[in-house]
Amino acid sequence: MPMTQINPKTKPLNLVKLCVGVSAVEELQAAVDYRLEQRQLNGKPIEQIHTTRMTPKRADELLQGGSLYWVIKGRIQIRQVLLDIRPFVDGEGIKRCDLVLEPRLIETEFQPRRAFQGWRYLKAEDCPPDMGKGSAKDTLPNFLKSELSELGLL
Repeated sequence: MPMTQINPKTKPLNLVKLCVGVSAVEELQAAVDYRLEQRQLNGKPIEQIHTTRMTPKRADELLQGGSLYWVIKGRIQIRQVLLDIRPFVDGEGIKRCDLVLEPRLIETEFQPRRAFQGWRYLKAEDCPPDMGKGSAKDTLPNFLKSELSELGLL
């Protein structure tokens, strides 16, 4: 994990990415849990890693408290704090990048997103807020929030 000093006055830069093959937050959590378990069984460091093809050029800004926001079913729904960015070259000579993420999923308010490839930068002011505590929609199960959102009721 990098020892990056976080400047509290700086608004962090973030990434947004489609969560391909996942249709619910619970599915993503199950995938994260499974991968962590597999790393432990294989004697690897217990950390969540998501590999991408492109390395962010603004890595220093992202590591100043940034997160990866996941788009599930056309809406940002979850974020994970970025802990490290590790460029590497795979066995076939292709440049890739490991995004090391905090395994904890942080629910956000839904924010619609059209499909895109790869990842995009996401400025702090364009990020959906984290779900707060106490409002009625915070107590709804994710599948119900998703259904209500699709109907335009949330």
